[in-house]
Amino acid sequence: MDGDRVEIDGGVMEGGGQILRVSMALSCLLGLPVRVRRIRAGRSQPGLRPQHLSGLEIVRDLCNGKLNGGEIGSTEITFTPGKIKGGTHIADTKTAGSVCLLMQVAMPCVLFAASPSELHLKGGTNAEMAPQIDYTVMVFKPIVEKFNFTFNCDIKRRGYYPQGGGEVVVQMSPVKELSPINLTERGTVTKIYGRAFVAGALPIKLAKDMSAAAVRCIRREIRDLYINIQPVREPDDQAVGTGSGIIIVAETSTGCLLAGSSLGKRGKNSDKVGIEAAEMLLQNLKHGGTVDESLQDQLIIFMALAKGVSRVKSGPITLHTQTAIHFAEQLTKAKFTVTKSEEEDPSNDTYIIECQGMGMTNPNL
Repeated sequence: MDGDRVEIDGGVMEGGGQILRVSMALSCLLGLPVRVRRIRAGRSQPGLRPQHLSGLEIVRDLCNGKLNGGEIGSTEITFTPGKIKGGTHIADTKTAGSVCLLMQVAMPCVLFAASPSELHLKGGTNAEMAPQIDYTVMVFKPIVEKFNFTFNCDIKRRGYYPQGGGEVVVQMSPVKELSPINLTERGTVTKIYGRAFVAGALPIKLAKDMSAAAVRCIRREIRDLYINIQPVREPDDQAVGTGSGIIIVAETSTGCLLAGSSLGKRGKNSDKVGIEAAEMLLQNLKHGGTVDESLQDQLIIFMALAKGVSRVKSGPITLHTQTAIHFAEQLTKAKFTVTKSEEEDPSNDTYIIECQGMGMTNPNL
């Protein structure tokens, strides 16, 4: 079998967990055995961390695959996929490892399963270095559903650093194929809304302070729009541990959603948390693209799988996006081109990401 294995270098480009997520999902979907070496070679703690291992294990379980080298700290794995089946699957990082990153690796696979799936994903819901679950529900979900599928995401419990303990249940039905998307018109910002949350031992005043600081910051740039950032205290029976953070979403006249977010941590002033999220949102609005930098790379695998040509207008291309494109092209027949957008305003740093998708079809439907 080894002659047919696709060799993946996990240390190139972004050099992190994303290479694993993209290559594992595509290996599973295309029935391609892979070997990934030098896993997370670019990181201070190389090798598999708990959330990466949980992600590999859920993909293995989804398709009755064979995984070798699947232990914490491992820098090389081999994976031989089987047939993707639906049903109920559990992935538990047992840490504050991100449930959203587990969703990123599993979701493309279950779209092409034999029957509907229910994924119970356990870990951190609002973790550093990963999209917050609120981002997944408020921004990722409505945009990714333009590829012509739907999913349900139920936040059962929120979990924060360091112990995690959150749980999200994702329900999805399989599709025959994915439609391409065309997100090239930004339109004008029509509303700005969000949520500033506290949980556990923190007082609601912190959420109000984050919200107020964010609104003040946005007001300096955008004066005429009503900004609604709700301060929330998460119910104690629906949150494990103590955490805080904020997400702010701008919606445009063409249905684009762009966001900024930030997490609180001990010793970090709540005004600073609000301002960070507001500045990230304003930065994402400045370039004139239709997606923010957190969504950019998450769309690549779906563009690669879709049937037809997808086009997305974005701001500067992130290293995560370049990495996703590199491995999507290596493993599928999809072809990507990235061109500088011919704008009226040459100061705008915008690009068109175009993909001729491979047109994956579900053999089970």
